[in-house]
Amino acid sequence: MIEIKLTDEQYENLIKLVYLGTWMINGIRTPDDLVEKYEDLAHYIYSHAKREIRDKYFEFDEESKRLIPTREFEEDPELDEIIDDYNEEVFWNELIFRLAGRDLLKKYGEDAIRNMSLEERAEKEYPLLQMYEEEFIKNGIKNLEIRRTN
Repeated sequence: MIEIKLTDEQYENLIKLVYLGTWMINGIRTPDDLVEKYEDLAHYIYSHAKREIRDKYFEFDEESKRLIPTREFEEDPELDEIIDDYNEEVFWNELIFRLAGRDLLKKYGEDAIRNMSLEERAEKEYPLLQMYEEEFIKNGIKNLEIRRTN
């Protein structure tokens, strides 16, 4: 058994960290598809909070028999900002990498790409990544369009 001593402030930060971790892992899942080991650990961490912290951040859910974050906690401006920053960064990175990957595939084909060394692929992909990054920094999605082909 490991025992860690935390100040109240450190414990509140741990609660926020655990919340953000479970948000990332289970926020995209349906209630039937949750990764329970993380939900269980979060509940365990939450349940050890001092009463005033527990009352401030959590409420007991009768159905799941767990402490769940209050609406006030979930709408904490600090947490909202962290989640928004994360989503923003992931969105642009994914968009850039997926478009560059699409263009690389279109230009060289699946077999050629599969046979490239990592260095060669990176060398060919880098200019595409750079092009999309510069475009999105300058124009955001303003110039992004969907062309329908039949």
